[in-house]
Amino acid sequence: MERDAGRGGSLSPHAGRGPSPPRRGRGEALADGEGTAPDETPSSTPPHRRFVFAFARRRHDEVPATLSPRAGRGRRAAIVGACLAAVALAPALGLWLFVQNLPPLDLTQANLRSTVILDRDGQLLRPFATADGRWRLPAGAGDVDPRYLAMLKAYEDRRFEGHPGIDPAATLRAAWQWVRHRKIVSGGSTLSMQVARLVEPRSERSIGQKLRQMVRAVELERQLGKAGVLDLYLQLAPYGGPVEGVRAASLAYLGREPARLSFAESALLVALPQSPEARRPDRYPAQARRARDRVLDIAAARGVIDRAEAEAAKAEPVPTSRKPFPMIAAHAAEQAVAADPDARVQRLTLDKRLQASLETLAKERAAAIGPALSAAILAIDNRTGAVIAQVGSAGYLDAARAGAIDATQAVRSPGSALKPFIYALAFENGIAHPETLLDDRPVRFAASYAPENFDLGFHGTVTARYALQHSLNVPAVDLLDVVGAARFIARLRGAGATILLPRDTAPGLPVALGGLGITLTDLARLYSGMARGGSVPALVRRLPPVIASEAKQSRAASATPCAAALDCFAPLAMTERTIADPVSAWYVSDVLRGAPPPENALTGRIAFKTGTSYGYRDAWAVGFDRRVTIAVWIGRPDGASVPGLVGRVSAAPVLFDAFARYGGEPEPLPRPRDALVSTTAGLPPPLRHIRRDAPKTLVATLGVPLKIAYPPDGSRVDLGLGDGAKPELALKALGGQPPLTWMVDGLPVGQGMRRQSAWSPDGAGFARISVMDAAGASDSVVVRIE
Repeated sequence: MERDAGRGGSLSPHAGRGPSPPRRGRGEALADGEGTAPDETPSSTPPHRRFVFAFARRRHDEVPATLSPRAGRGRRAAIVGACLAAVALAPALGLWLFVQNLPPLDLTQANLRSTVILDRDGQLLRPFATADGRWRLPAGAGDVDPRYLAMLKAYEDRRFEGHPGIDPAATLRAAWQWVRHRKIVSGGSTLSMQVARLVEPRSERSIGQKLRQMVRAVELERQLGKAGVLDLYLQLAPYGGPVEGVRAASLAYLGREPARLSFAESALLVALPQSPEARRPDRYPAQARRARDRVLDIAAARGVIDRAEAEAAKAEPVPTSRKPFPMIAAHAAEQAVAADPDARVQRLTLDKRLQASLETLAKERAAAIGPALSAAILAIDNRTGAVIAQVGSAGYLDAARAGAIDATQAVRSPGSALKPFIYALAFENGIAHPETLLDDRPVRFAASYAPENFDLGFHGTVTARYALQHSLNVPAVDLLDVVGAARFIARLRGAGATILLPRDTAPGLPVALGGLGITLTDLARLYSGMARGGSVPALVRRLPPVIASEAKQSRAASATPCAAALDCFAPLAMTERTIADPVSAWYVSDVLRGAPPPENALTGRIAFKTGTSYGYRDAWAVGFDRRVTIAVWIGRPDGASVPGLVGRVSAAPVLFDAFARYGGEPEPLPRPRDALVSTTAGLPPPLRHIRRDAPKTLVATLGVPLKIAYPPDGSRVDLGLGDGAKPELALKALGGQPPLTWMVDGLPVGQGMRRQSAWSPDGAGFARISVMDAAGASDSVVVRIE
């Protein structure tokens, strides 16, 4: 080409600056100083050469004038650089497109938690499984042992606090190991990437899924921060079966909260999520132990613990069974969930320590009394109206005792447990005083109702104090007859109690002895009203979230957590109702503090009252002091009769034991300034007795109670009956109003004005000797004749 160009002429360096000049003949000068060789003759050039020259001239015209060898090399370098940039930017562009095509991060499913019921101090009472059967309890870094967190980071993600969700060093290491060994040696996943996998679970394993986890890990860190990502891991990490999260795993395998863990326990909880099904301690304890020991070795190698601690931890056994989740206050927990199904965390006013102790007490006492019996206990804080213990049965899972039935809500007959409120109404209306004299003698009311005492005897003229302390029936019915049964029922209902009467019947005098239906909860509320000076509280069972948060802060700064919590929800007491005025409430409290206690208790400690329903179906005992009211019920859930089931014998010992478990020294109610403390003789005449057929004078109130002086009750009398003779047994009485009538085993044996008599027994054996005076007072003894 160059040869042909030399023959036909040279290409001008200025070609391309404008239109190509026309060809000229040989020897013709060019306007721009260009020329042709002297021997060039266009006419002599062959046609094929003219085509070559024309083609060369055209290509020369298209090349920029500035093109040079250096310029060509620069253009080639630019092209190579552009290609390299495209190659470098292609992955970034692809990643950008990949991220743009991902749906928004959805944490809805990840945020689903088990519903948990807590006590007033935030301690777990009972968790509930999620709708799909998983145990996923809420947990945060502050709820677990710091040693567990240190082991977790050392084992799973040493640079957790420093990377943005992806650890480049760990990723490169995993890639190099994969290339070198042609298999996956380590995954390179951070805790954030593991959380991303748990938030968006997928069964396939591919590069695309790993890339998705990386992107999600960065999103999680940006959206939640390190603390939020760690909390999600603590709640979502799998531990085999339906157990998810470190808190559920700690309860299931260790039987306690993860706040305090040993090194061995911490290592076990770190190791299980790596392969939760293959390492389940309850199925594969050997694999779980090996995984735990490996975590301990790594923790020791990375300085979390020393070698001696690791070896000591390896010696600890691995749990081999799953433990049941807590089920304290099962009935109260179910009621809370039914009241607010959407709340995932509910804080009740219960005291976990007292609740667990009283549940054990109810279970043990019911089992000791007899089969098929259940027991219920309710405790109310008198200052706030908060329910601090609610034991609904002798065992929630005990089917033989119908444990699923909450007896605190069951309507039962209270027996004599409502008598104090009859007396309070009489005291309030000026009808009686604790020292007012009442008659305990055979009497008929409305010509058909003739109540009897529990011991089938009568005590004659007694004070209201004595009658209430010993739960005498006739004086209580007599007072109710004066104040009015309808008025009494209206007072109970006005105080907030739900009272059920027999269908199509008006309130009558039998309500004094349990002829109505009431729940243990309402009965406890009424007695709590007595302890509060007559003001019946509205029960507080749940702690609202705002006040729960304040309670938590108060407990952090208080030496007495329970008191701090109570201070926080004291304002929750609603509108209060009245069961008695303060003076009458104090009269009742003072009287009941002197009631004879059961054998396991001291007198004068608490004010209490017992009750036994007709047919021995229900045994009740309710007691209170200034601090707390505790109510106890024992019976069969099906309402069947239980011979020998008596409130004083069966329920009262449980009541006093419950007060002992509550702790502290009982506090009596303060005496109101208007209270009248006096003897019967010092009372105003209208208050000395309630009889309408006797004058309100001191003489009418004087008298010595009737009592058998001989033979003593329970004595053994040897009359020498074996000799064939019929000796007489002397009978002597004190007090009473003559004439006296003597009876043996219900048959009269003598009558007279004297307080002495005699009786000839037919033979040896037991005999019940009774005496009755003109006023209807009576006394009885049982002796053994030999």
